[in-house]
Amino acid sequence: MKDRTAKTLYVGKAKSLRDRLRSHFMPGRFEDIRHGLMMSRTESFETIVTDSEIEALILEANFIKEHHPRYNVNLKDDKSYPYIRVTNEPYPRVLVTRKIIRDGSRYFGPYTDVGSMRQLLGAIRRIFPVRTCKLEINEDSLRLKKHRVCLMFHIKRCQAPCEGLVSHEGYCWTLNQVVAFIQGKNSQLKRDLEARMKELAVQKRFEEAAMLRDEIRSIAAFQSKQKVVDDLLINRDIVVTTAEGELGCGLVFDVRDGKIINRHHFYLEGLEGLSETEILASFIKQYYIRTDQIPEEILLPWSVPESSDILKWLSEKRGSPVRMEIPRRGKKSQLMEMCLQNARLLLNELLLQKEKAENWIAPSVQSLEKELSLKKTPKRIEAFDISNLAGKDTVGSLVVFENGQPKKSEYRKFKIRRVEGIDDFQSLAEVLERRIRGLLKENAPFPDLFLVDGGKGQLSAALNVLLKFNLPDQPVIGLAKRLEEVFVPGTEGPQMLPKSSASLHLLQRVRDEAHRFAVQYHRTLRKKRAVHSELDDIPGIGEKRRKALLTHFGSVKNIRNASAEQIASVKGMNTKTAENVVEGLKKK
Repeated sequence: MKDRTAKTLYVGKAKSLRDRLRSHFMPGRFEDIRHGLMMSRTESFETIVTDSEIEALILEANFIKEHHPRYNVNLKDDKSYPYIRVTNEPYPRVLVTRKIIRDGSRYFGPYTDVGSMRQLLGAIRRIFPVRTCKLEINEDSLRLKKHRVCLMFHIKRCQAPCEGLVSHEGYCWTLNQVVAFIQGKNSQLKRDLEARMKELAVQKRFEEAAMLRDEIRSIAAFQSKQKVVDDLLINRDIVVTTAEGELGCGLVFDVRDGKIINRHHFYLEGLEGLSETEILASFIKQYYIRTDQIPEEILLPWSVPESSDILKWLSEKRGSPVRMEIPRRGKKSQLMEMCLQNARLLLNELLLQKEKAENWIAPSVQSLEKELSLKKTPKRIEAFDISNLAGKDTVGSLVVFENGQPKKSEYRKFKIRRVEGIDDFQSLAEVLERRIRGLLKENAPFPDLFLVDGGKGQLSAALNVLLKFNLPDQPVIGLAKRLEEVFVPGTEGPQMLPKSSASLHLLQRVRDEAHRFAVQYHRTLRKKRAVHSELDDIPGIGEKRRKALLTHFGSVKNIRNASAEQIASVKGMNTKTAENVVEGLKKK
């Protein structure tokens, strides 16, 4: 479903497109406020046909991840979560990244608890001698002996593949142990290391065997800190969700070899009007589309729709069967209750933070209210500035600050239409008038304070506009650059705020940002005018055709001397447009 600007509002799937779409338009559906709002904004819809229900399920999850539709369940800020990456190199490295590059590297995560991820990475660095350097190691570098061992080799934290002191097979064996450690397969890892240690001891390679003995002890120490939840050495995920209003929390506990090795939590939005089963199903799809680590068992607090399709998809992705279970009693049920409790605590924490953020007012904003005796706390400030050069390319800017911070998504820029030459007062009046008309048309709330860049003249121009719209109570002030004087309506002369005042610093920041934004737009227009070609004014000539013509003929002069047939022969041109070019250049 898309709105009039082609922005995606909702992504869904259906076996029967006819039945699904008809259900959206049936009378009575608009009793659901959420659905009614979505349909009131929907202007068009697009469809994609897939070969199977599993393909449709994957495509739905991918589209939600890509477009973040307003009326789907959305995981918030997933792009900021880090992954552990095992690079695709002859001698791979293990590092942290927040960007997935599909170059054959292996990724583990995402890790929502960065502290636990750093702890895991630190354990890998201590236990396994894998390289951390950025050297490019290949057959040529080893043959030419380009690299020398570093301190990490001498303290036994690296096997020095840079000098060929470890074979490729030996290094890859160590790296496989690292991957098993990341995946939480510690019991199997310990058995493999013990077998290898005994083998080395039989071969009387005692130093290498001792290194493996130390690795086994370190793994056991790390494992002892993990919470044991099951005596059976089973791998499973425990997936739960909880919601309040349109916000929610999804939580996944990774249980490997019967121990909790990690916890991933994601905040959800856009949940209003959805059932707990729909929220859980959406979360499962969006979580597992982001990770390749799928265990053989997934515990859920309740059944979900499309469970058979989800299981088929997860089994295909894992390469072996996956089962879902809803525990009713015993240890598993107690474990599920613990996870639900954790999810509720995380959601309550988010709600408290939001409430605190909504009520919190920046000290500089509070100071500004007191020092200028404003009737209302200026949490939202809108500032205006004008920029031109000798009266040409005059533009205006609008910047928005909320609670002392810029809100760049709401910045606006204006080309001055009605004013000729240099007249900052009238230009400011035009910009302010257009802004007020926009606010009234959108039925949007007015800001707590208008700030204009300038002194008495600019403030007077702004007041005249406010009176024109019958808004005498709208707060507005001016800030002059030379002495940083603040002009307030109804007071004689300017007010001088202390130079160290937090409120003055806030006003300066807002004023300077408005000035920067206006100058940036003015320079863009001026640069565009400076590189303007005679061809740009001819109907049918856009950027591609202009480039093609100039590349073919070399200059506008040569184009002017060419015939319509010659121009029409250029790639992308046609006879009618060629005649327009000849006629247009002849007039010029």
